[in-house]
Parts: sequence; structure tokens; C-alpha cells
Amino acid sequence: MSLLVRPAALDDAPAVTALLNEIDRIEIGQPETDLHTVRADLTKAGIDLSRDSWLGFEGERLVAYGLLWDDSGGERIDVDHYVLPDHQAAGARILDALRDRAREKAGAGRAVAHLHLNSVPTLDTTLLKDRGWSVVRRYHVLTRTLSPAGDAVPEPSAGVRVRSCEDEADRLRVHALHQASFAEHFGFQRRTYEQWLDDVDADHLDWSLVWIAAADGLGDTGFLLARDDREAMGWIRSLGVLREARGRGVGGLLLRQAFAAFTARGRDTVGLGVDTANPTGAPQLYARSGMSLHYAVDTWETALR
Repeated sequence: MSLLVRPAALDDAPAVTALLNEIDRIEIGQPETDLHTVRADLTKAGIDLSRDSWLGFEGERLVAYGLLWDDSGGERIDVDHYVLPDHQAAGARILDALRDRAREKAGAGRAVAHLHLNSVPTLDTTLLKDRGWSVVRRYHVLTRTLSPAGDAVPEPSAGVRVRSCEDEADRLRVHALHQASFAEHFGFQRRTYEQWLDDVDADHLDWSLVWIAAADGLGDTGFLLARDDREAMGWIRSLGVLREARGRGVGGLLLRQAFAAFTARGRDTVGLGVDTANPTGAPQLYARSGMSLHYAVDTWETALR
């Protein structure tokens, strides 16, 4: 059957969502991709769908999808790639298109492309290795079961308080805390306030699920940003604590606040993603808080020349 590759359009979002959920079922056992997430991806600031997206069809069936974006000014190009297991030729075709477009967007200095894939992906990873890609990082998606009996609103810890994000001043503070607390993380890219708002899809964010923590003598020291728009589970998008406040219970208190909020909304599961080599002690914090492995994701990288 002949292969047709064309750019995506926003109207293709339902078909892309269906493809990604078919891949979810193969890789993790259940569908976990929401239509609004795909729409947000296709409307990222700076993406030109006519040049930065690809759909692969065999007959009328969508079997592969690729998307590319650059938040770094040509230093690091991020790509998404999905393909059904019996359609590797389509996957290879889109991989090559992603590579060629990434080279166009890369700056004059050293540039790399990053791709996140399930640790046991539907893509034949030989196709990546043959094209110079290699794994540079592993992330874990962790989940935790919630219960009304065990996840009540927490009492403040000694010297630590949590408040909700109420207004523009608080949002600016969360942005500043994010930039400071994530600066040492792998792949961190500094973002202006406006860029960060686009990153978190602020127009559709429920700000009542964003909290700021303050510690005596240090002021605002941490934040947690969560979302309740995933069908599968409540989601903690980011949790950050300034270096000088780590070890004082700030992160644990923020987590318990989020667990209680999701429980009150009727959620029975909460999830998040963490770099297994995170230098801040986050994996240990999440383990102590009762979170366990749902599935693993590898970051693949290739140099762009």
C-alpha cells in the first residue's frame, strides 16, 4: 500500500488523538492522550504546521505522526514522533523529515534534537540508532492512588505555609520560582514570563490548582502547578523548591496539598513525571509520598550538523 505524507492541520487533531491512544494502549496498556492536549501541541507558539508537522497515511489510515518545535533559538530542537508497530517505513520517512527540518532550524553553533519515547516504544529503535540518535536521559511517570481517608488537607509544617495562586503578582512569582528552582535541571531553557504562560497553556489553566510555599526566614521558596484536565488522572505538571529551602518539608507539604485537592474533586489517581537523575532529591521525595512507577520514558538525542 502506498504511503502518503502531508502536513497536519488543526482539524486533524481528533485523528491524531486516536492514533496516540492506539499507541498508548500498546505501550502502557490504556489510552491517556486527550484531544485538548493534541490541540495545544498543534497550536504551540512558533510552530508552522505546513513545515513543522507530518502525518503518514497508508491508504486512509493514519499510521504515523511527527511534530517539531524550537524554544531555544536554534540550540535544541524538540520533536515528537509516533508510529504504529507494523508501519516502520512510515516512521522512517517522518524521522528523516524531522531531522532535515531540525537542521534547517538549528543555529550556527552546536545544536541537538531531543525526542521523548516510551522505554519500550512502538518505533523500531534501530531506525534511531542508524541515524545517530542515542539515549541520554530516562524519566519515570509515577502515579499514586488517592483516598478521602488518607488525603485530607494537610496541616502546615513547622515554619512552612502554603497559599493559593490568586492574582497576576502570584503568577509572576510562580514563574520566577520555576525559573530559579529548575535552572539546574537537565535540558532547562530559560523562558520569559510570556513564553512560560504559553508553555503551561495559561489560558486554559485552572489557577486554583497552583500553590506557593513560603518558609520562615526565606520567604517564597517553592511552588506546585497541577492540572485537572486529563481524563486518566490528575496531573502535577511541575514542583520546584529553591535550593536553600530543600530539606525543610516544602515539597512534601505542596504534594499533600495537591493530593487533597484532587481527592476533593473526586479523583482517584494522581501522576507526574520525574527525571531519574534529578539532582534535587525529587525521586526520593515522590517515593516517600507513595508514588510508584507507571512507565518509563527515554530522551533520545542527536547532534545537528
